[in-house]
Amino acid sequence: MSIQPVLSFPTPLHNTGKLDATFARHGMAQVYFAESLWSMANGVAIDPQGRLLVAAKVGTLDGSRFGLARLLEDGSADMAFGHQGSVIGQFESGFEATAGKVHVLPDGHILLVGLHYENAHRTLPALALFDARGCPVRRFGNNGRRVVRLPGNLSHGVRDSWLPPGLPGAEACDASIQQDGRIVLLANHHFELADHAGMLIRLDSDGELDNTFNGRGFVVVRHLLMNTWLNSVKVQSDGRIMVGGSINFPEEGLLARYHCDGSLDEHFAVDGFMSFKAHGRSVQVSQIVQQGNGDLQCFGSSRDPMHCLSLKLHINGRPDKHCNDGQAQLLEIGRSGCQWTAAQAQPDGSVVTAGATIGGIEADFILGRYRSDGQLDRNFGEGAGWVRTRIGHSLDTATSVAVQTDGNIVVGGYSLDGNYRAMVLRYLG
Repeated sequence: MSIQPVLSFPTPLHNTGKLDATFARHGMAQVYFAESLWSMANGVAIDPQGRLLVAAKVGTLDGSRFGLARLLEDGSADMAFGHQGSVIGQFESGFEATAGKVHVLPDGHILLVGLHYENAHRTLPALALFDARGCPVRRFGNNGRRVVRLPGNLSHGVRDSWLPPGLPGAEACDASIQQDGRIVLLANHHFELADHAGMLIRLDSDGELDNTFNGRGFVVVRHLLMNTWLNSVKVQSDGRIMVGGSINFPEEGLLARYHCDGSLDEHFAVDGFMSFKAHGRSVQVSQIVQQGNGDLQCFGSSRDPMHCLSLKLHINGRPDKHCNDGQAQLLEIGRSGCQWTAAQAQPDGSVVTAGATIGGIEADFILGRYRSDGQLDRNFGEGAGWVRTRIGHSLDTATSVAVQTDGNIVVGGYSLDGNYRAMVLRYLG
């Protein structure tokens, strides 16, 4: 175990980790959603033309909606997309909604993944499919939109309306796309307070439950009959499916792996599951990535105090003893805590991570880079391996990250200064 404090390092020979002054205004773009009151960017992706797609939760006079915006490569709104550069909508008429992730599919269509707010307390996983102009793809689900309902209300989750901004909440939303176009996504069924079970769900490319997956389209993920919570799903290059989150209370980090037919991969870690703490502290896994050699890395945060967390594993789920003796690494940034919320692996084996510091106006974007061996890349961010960005006198939270073909790094999130503002920042890679 290592806890890496904030230190001073020599000035680097290059500008990696600095804001790209050619992007929008000094490297920062506010994402506008026509006729909205406020917005929070939760996901970001890059299409083959280099345009940026932003998934968001958007406030309107009638409540929250999902938002999907497209920016040109310079950070300006793409006025050819949707209405004045964005789409605002619901998964079902008369209900509130939010968007969490966005994926660009090989055929050019855009898959938006989010949550349908069934009432003030319950959520359901939901998706919408758009063409390259921002118009619904009618063959998908119900005229382009799909709310996923499982038997026994097993896809019902909890709506989170009380946690302070920047802290991990109860509204988990993630999806991964298989090479054959099928969609793997997650939900967390709420039985009662502090008692959840994760749901791993697979849909076909038209949005219908894929009954070839575990014979019913979903798998209940529950380890040792403990409270089990999922945050992340990742389809590996070989088709097997990784999920990550936490079990128990206080939390232990959780990783599990399933075969493409929905059966548990019992050769992963111990009987398909791995749980861990960080130096006795509770852990939450937010993101899993796979490197080119098959190795895995997971990112998230510890608790009490909250620090950024990373852990490197071999493909079989065993910790990499060559990286911090196989123990989780903790990184301390800021006085009130910090967390990694998103990560993306690069062709060279490095991993770019994004997250935020915690605590009022101390809450800022943070961006880091790890080498293929799992250690912080000291060639990034003026020798620290990370950078911290304050947008203004505001509470700023980074939620997502994507890397352009030229190596520059795009980070999505939001800033709270009176109202929430969806933000996209670009850094030199």
